[in-house]
Amino acid sequence: MSDSISAISPRDTRAWQQAQELLEREGVRRDRNLDYSCGIFDEDGRLVATGSCFGSSLRCFAVDSSRRGEGLLNQVVTHLMEVQASRGNFHLFVYTKCQSAPLFQDLGFTEIARVEGTLSFLENRRNGFRSYCRRLESFRREGKSAAIVMNANPFTLGHRHLVERAAAENDTVHLFILSEDASLVPFAVRRRLAAEGTADLKNVILHDSGPYMISSATFPSYFLPDGEAVILGHARLDLSLFGAIAGALGVTARFVGEEPSSLVTGLYNRVMEQELPRQGIACVVVPRKELGGAAISASTVRQLIHDGRLEEIRPLVPESTWAYFSSPEAESVRRAIRESGRVAHY
Repeated sequence: MSDSISAISPRDTRAWQQAQELLEREGVRRDRNLDYSCGIFDEDGRLVATGSCFGSSLRCFAVDSSRRGEGLLNQVVTHLMEVQASRGNFHLFVYTKCQSAPLFQDLGFTEIARVEGTLSFLENRRNGFRSYCRRLESFRREGKSAAIVMNANPFTLGHRHLVERAAAENDTVHLFILSEDASLVPFAVRRRLAAEGTADLKNVILHDSGPYMISSATFPSYFLPDGEAVILGHARLDLSLFGAIAGALGVTARFVGEEPSSLVTGLYNRVMEQELPRQGIACVVVPRKELGGAAISASTVRQLIHDGRLEEIRPLVPESTWAYFSSPEAESVRRAIRESGRVAHY
């Protein structure tokens, strides 16, 4: 009997224990965001290689040190690509250690960006990112252009204040809404509320972020040593990609909201203030809009909905956001927020 590859069921505690131990032996932590995992088992039922998926990304790879050089990683990646194809996902991404990048390049992946000594970001299309930037060039406008990237979970008067400020100081504002569905408010709703909340600002162009901007909620952390390294790695990788996106659009400034309470966003802003000027892009930090001495935030809005105090969000959000959340249409989203164990942003 030879090695066999198969899915690892969430109910298969023995296989999961083996996967956990193999990952730990190879210096990899199990990522919290996984939606499919597989393993290669030898004839004695021992796990000798593993890998996983989340969305359109491949992650959490490990091969037993005694079986390296046998092409097991190739088998795992091939299997995961077949699984992704069955889901209709053909454009795939890998985040990995820099020293592992050549292994994936040998399997047909192209490096898009890297944070030296920390991580490499690859895709299975040779010109995927360049084609994305070329498409953005059609939205380039004459004059001074700025960009904003936001989750808008949901769109508040704080977000509106940031966009207003950028729109007043620039000829064009490119507003990117993170398009991955990893938030309590679904992407389709977040995009719609951002569009409705800025509809009167005629120099604002709304964009879906696409696959080249990823939120901290789903950024893979399995190969980084601690929480701060994850945040900093994510920020530096994102800014490396953003530099090319800004170049395609002629963007010379990125507007961000001041962050008094979120550790993730606070660190991210600090990295932006250091890194963006090196790319010729100004980082404009805008003080938060306040109500009653407290900063308006999406976290506060979600917390109020969670606590059953829906009416109290009204002074914190544009009329379009209020109209949505107070309507029967939003019941499933309100329920998801009420039932969530964590609505605040870390």
